[in-house]
Amino acid sequence: MLYSRDQKKLFKDPISLMRQRTLFIALTLFLTLFINVFAIPTTFTKDASLASPDAVEAVPQTVPVDLTGEFEGAPYRIQVPANWNGTLLVYVHGYRDKADHPGEVDDRSVDDAQVQQVLVLGYALASSALRDNGWAVREGVLDIKYLTRFFRDNVATPQRTILLGFSMGSVITLASMERDGGRLYDGAIAGCAVGAGTSRSWDLTADLLLAYDVVFGVPPNWGNPGDVRDDLDFETEVAPKLLAEISNPLNFGLFEFIRLVSGTPGRGITPPPPFSPQPFFPRWVLADMKYATEYRAELERRAGGRIVQNLNHTYSLTSNEKAYLALLGLDPEPHLAAMNARTNISAESLARNYLMRNADYTGNINRPVLTLHTIIDELVSVSHESAYRDTVTAAGRENFLFQTYTNGIGHCNFTPVQLQTALVAIDRWVRTDMRPVPSDFSASQGFDALFTPPPFPQPSR
Repeated sequence: MLYSRDQKKLFKDPISLMRQRTLFIALTLFLTLFINVFAIPTTFTKDASLASPDAVEAVPQTVPVDLTGEFEGAPYRIQVPANWNGTLLVYVHGYRDKADHPGEVDDRSVDDAQVQQVLVLGYALASSALRDNGWAVREGVLDIKYLTRFFRDNVATPQRTILLGFSMGSVITLASMERDGGRLYDGAIAGCAVGAGTSRSWDLTADLLLAYDVVFGVPPNWGNPGDVRDDLDFETEVAPKLLAEISNPLNFGLFEFIRLVSGTPGRGITPPPPFSPQPFFPRWVLADMKYATEYRAELERRAGGRIVQNLNHTYSLTSNEKAYLALLGLDPEPHLAAMNARTNISAESLARNYLMRNADYTGNINRPVLTLHTIIDELVSVSHESAYRDTVTAAGRENFLFQTYTNGIGHCNFTPVQLQTALVAIDRWVRTDMRPVPSDFSASQGFDALFTPPPFPQPSR
């Protein structure tokens, strides 16, 4: 989960009742989003209907194990239930905010109450907090490798080892499957996966910030769309400006232009109404802009320079999108022209190489990988799945990939039943070499077997 700062009153003397209502909703979302955006559902139940047909195998008699410790600064926890089925799950968490501003505290917890509930299904679980917060992909690949080897050398020899990674943890998971699939790992679930890889994913933050600059203007003290200030703080510097703009109902069409041109949640996908029970707006603004500003600043420091580019990007909208914006009173053509006149953002070569190593994908997987994505994801759009499929197909490894989608709204917003279904499917695939089929993921559980993700918004290079 992400660390959330203490509450701050960002505005005084709202000018109207509508402004008060909108600010209240936006601030409430802002305060809850970064506590819960990477949480996964709260309860696993041992459901016989979801059990693998061969779920109970003869495994070495193992007393319950509960070990905690630290490798190279990475806290870990290992748990083995008395009814262990022989499968080890290695859990890789999502992005955690780095405590790099006054008053912030790093979340170094290793326990995840939601994920630990796989123990009731008979799985062993190894979890790592990783040695660092922020975009610690390079470190994370090593940390889970060390943890997996430690389990084998000091606890027991699993019959199968399956990676379970969400959000940024999916990058560590997919990179690890390319590097150590078949040697250490027998399969993987990548949830809400950053399937386009690191460099293309972060390039979208340049598109987002460029669109925002064209529409509202990026203050000089933030930096610029291609190079944000290294110590930029979202809560104290970015959020106040955003919330003031969000609070004005006349700006809704402008934010919709930014959303559509930057590919959120994906071309042809209509998000829920602005003030539905799970408001897509302004939640997406706050989530995506935090990544485009403070989190990118952390990665620029880590990489040693400018990391994003848009040299081969073309900014466009469909006729339907233009018609929709016209209904909101907005002519998008001047904004599109302004963006297309600024396709000159370039990365520094050493920093860009760091991104590509940590991690862009080759697609060379040799063990089963199952990806799981909500159709409406405001942070890591479902179009990432198209990018990953294309990469794996180009490598000739599509037989090792199965992708499935849910009708959930929100980043990593899967139900317990959906997660159990995915876990049973990958475990069966690894055990029996029987690839999942769409009928394994029923509509009654919230899966959409007919969904095809839209293309990724921009080309690969």
